[in-house]
This record gives sequence, C-alpha cells and structure tokens, in this order.
Amino acid sequence: MHTETSIYDSHRREGNSDLIMNELSRTSLDPQDTKTIHNAWKSIVQKYFIRSPLSWRKINRQETYEVSLLEESLKTILSQKCGRTAFRDFLKAEFCEENLDFWLACQEFKTCDSPDELTRRAARIYEEFIRDESPRQVNIDFCTREIISQSLQQPSPSCFVVAQKKIYGLMENGSFPRFIQSERYRYKQRGQTQSTLPLTQNVTVTT
Repeated sequence: MHTETSIYDSHRREGNSDLIMNELSRTSLDPQDTKTIHNAWKSIVQKYFIRSPLSWRKINRQETYEVSLLEESLKTILSQKCGRTAFRDFLKAEFCEENLDFWLACQEFKTCDSPDELTRRAARIYEEFIRDESPRQVNIDFCTREIISQSLQQPSPSCFVVAQKKIYGLMENGSFPRFIQSERYRYKQRGQTQSTLPLTQNVTVTT
C-alpha cells in the first residue's frame, strides 16, 4: 500500500514539475526581482505539492479501511449478526448456503445437554445435511459420513465436530475470499446491512 502510494506520489510530482514550468512560462517575471520570483515559486509549490490536512485525513481513512478488509476473518464475520446474514445471502447466490446452515446447526447442537434432545437434533441434522442424497447435502468425504452415521445411536455433542471443521475450511478457503470482494461485504462494512437485512442471534465461534 505504501509502495503504491510512493509510486503514485512520484508520478504526481513529475507531472506537477511540468505544470510548474508551464505556469512559470506564462508568468511575466523580472529576473532582477528576486522577491517576486520567490513568492511565485512559493505559491506554485503550495498549489501543486502540499496537500491539505483534509486530503491527508481522507488518505489515512482509506488506508485504515483497506487494512481492516485484510484483517477481517471468517471467524469475525460469523460472530456478527449482520456478518452472518450478509455472508449467507452471498452463499445463497452461489447456491451453497447449506454450508453455513449446517455449520450453525452444529454450533447449536453442541449446546444441547439433554440426551433425548441430542438424539433428536442429531437425527435431524443427519437427514438434512449428511445422509447420501439428502436435500441439502454438504460436501464431506465418505469416511466422515459413515462415522457420523454410526454415532447416531448414542450421539455426543462432538459427533459433528469433524464434519463441521471440514465445512468451515471449505467456506474459509472457497466462498469467503470471494465474499470479501463482493458488494454485499462492502454494504456490511458501511453498516447498511443492519438496516436492510434480517438479523440472526449471536453465535460464539469455535473452530
């Protein structure tokens, strides 16, 4: 970022030098009047080389914004209500919103403390996302699918952990890089998503 800015400033200064020479050539100056020449140079330098504090503040805001784009992670997005909503909307446009829905279902599943509730929810998640040819089947390998199938008789809060991590990896390395380049992400950054999209509950992200 700073290298690009330096290159830009270098080209800008070179271009400004041409402008200065053109402007001086149009100005009638007495070679003996050093004071007038000095004031003319000072005026031109201020005009073409010195940026106002407002310009610097604008550049600093832009640099801060671009750094924030680089530092934001999928974990951060999923921990925010508006972030999850914006990301799901993006996934829906890519026809893979089931990945996020499965991940969220697994997060909720791990909070169950009743054996009966664990069994019911495990069966529901398996039928919707895991079973071969299920309506919203997520992309996991055969071995992981079989292990989950065998654990359904006595499911534990961790029976979907491996599959959840695999789907998180798919989102992090596949959809997420495209998401942060999208208009939907830019709307979220400007705070517009909160007022234009439905919100979901807070989620504690563990990966």
